[in-house]
Amino acid sequence: MTAAPRRWFARLCATAGLLVTAVALLIAPAAPASAHAVLVSSSPAASAVVPSGPEEVVLTFSESVRKVPDKVRVIAPDGSRADRGEPTFDGTIVRIPVDPAGGQGTYLVSYRVISADSHPVSGAFTYSVGAPSAPPTDSGDTGRANPVVDNAVKVAKYLGYAGLALLVGPALVLAALWPRRLDRRGPARLAWTGLGLVAVATLADLWLQVPYTGGGGLFDVSGEGLSSVLGSTFGAAHLVRLGLLAAAAFLLRPLFAGPVGRTDAIILTVLGVAALVTWPLAGHPAASPAPAVSVVVDTVHLGSMAVWLGGLLMLAAFLLPRADERELGAIMPIWSRWAALAVSALLLAGVVQGLIEMGTPGALVDTTYGRLLLAKIGLFGLVLGVAAYSRQLVRRRVAEQRPSRIRRAIVAELAIIAVVLGVSATLVQTPPARTASEVADSAPGYFSTTLTSSLLSVQVELDPAERGNNSLHLYAYTKDNRPQPVVEWKATAALPSAGIEPIEIPLLPLTDNHATGEVNLPASGDWQLKVTARTSDIDQATVTATVPIR
Repeated sequence: MTAAPRRWFARLCATAGLLVTAVALLIAPAAPASAHAVLVSSSPAASAVVPSGPEEVVLTFSESVRKVPDKVRVIAPDGSRADRGEPTFDGTIVRIPVDPAGGQGTYLVSYRVISADSHPVSGAFTYSVGAPSAPPTDSGDTGRANPVVDNAVKVAKYLGYAGLALLVGPALVLAALWPRRLDRRGPARLAWTGLGLVAVATLADLWLQVPYTGGGGLFDVSGEGLSSVLGSTFGAAHLVRLGLLAAAAFLLRPLFAGPVGRTDAIILTVLGVAALVTWPLAGHPAASPAPAVSVVVDTVHLGSMAVWLGGLLMLAAFLLPRADERELGAIMPIWSRWAALAVSALLLAGVVQGLIEMGTPGALVDTTYGRLLLAKIGLFGLVLGVAAYSRQLVRRRVAEQRPSRIRRAIVAELAIIAVVLGVSATLVQTPPARTASEVADSAPGYFSTTLTSSLLSVQVELDPAERGNNSLHLYAYTKDNRPQPVVEWKATAALPSAGIEPIEIPLLPLTDNHATGEVNLPASGDWQLKVTARTSDIDQATVTATVPIR
């Protein structure tokens, strides 16, 4: 086959790959992007005591969530399943049908759902019917995370990033900087390795997403689970990536054999940019408060990393050892400008994305995401220092005269960047700092404790445990955790540190072991709550608790 038919065949195959991509895009769900989900409210409310059993439990999340099969449950006081039938998912609302005749006691609601950024969200809370009892346990373990799967996901992310750099660097250098006299087989093998790593990592992501979201082991992959992943935005983005890789493979072959025309170079560039977009579409950026901005800046961030790291690798492994002084004199100034542009874009995109994902400055030190970002910034600063030294060597034309010197600097850059990639692979699997802030903001202001005396135990609940009006609930129990009738309740609240003397709290008995009252706490601090329960004419017990008020 002559060169012209071969090129025509390659473009035809590339078009076929794009058609696969288009099909994957068409089967993607038409759901709006949203943020890492947080449970903002429930009915019944967490720790609430209701007079009769509800017919359904309603969970309301901050953003839309998707179902994980058999991971939303309601456990009755005796340990049996109280939920009846499948829960229904409607955007941010999850409704769980419950048997209203389940009996009195404490119920456990446990859930594991998938947020819009493809990460699982799990949690649990209790509510009580009639009166609290010992909370049951969920044998289904909906919140567990398999550490092997969790680490395997991070390894797959790392391999994908490394493969991207190995693919982009050789392709870019071969297309624009490679001397004609040098053999292309070494860089071509490196690029094929990179393409293979990206493909394998993409397939691994799809496989691992099933046990990652479901909470199982490496091989706990069912047809239903895999179908759910492939039908999600996460799955569609990965299928698109595979299609784009297939299309690009046919155009890369002539590039690795020799120079290509402008049309093929433009098509390869379009395919490369489109493939880069699939990473942010399958992660945090697509679910950020500003998804369009986040996807663009993350694509720039990822592309700049691949150009910089891949180009450095080509310099260290091939150009510096093989090119002569004249060729290096022409190549190094061009590469230096490219590297400066890539680093500037990398830094700017990283700052913008960091501001979006952080939420507040304090999250830099208060959250795992923030601390990982600080580590990445520190390592990036080291890389910039080495890169500045390398740029000075290029400006003084040391690179072409003493290539071993700049090669050592480049190897140092590569070593640090390899660590940066590891931090990045962990970072993309960590809930953004803005999510931690949402959790803190949505967490109910609530105080609950059980105080024990020689006569009885008193469960104390104060809501919302903040300055201003608060509701107090008191429950009395015997030593064997049965309701203890109380003849008379008394309670006071004091704040000695602020000179506030004990405030008497009027109490209203609701049942023979349950009383409630309202109290206004005018200041923040550690309030001293004293409760006295008289169970007969001669028997009474007094218990105290320290209640932090925000």
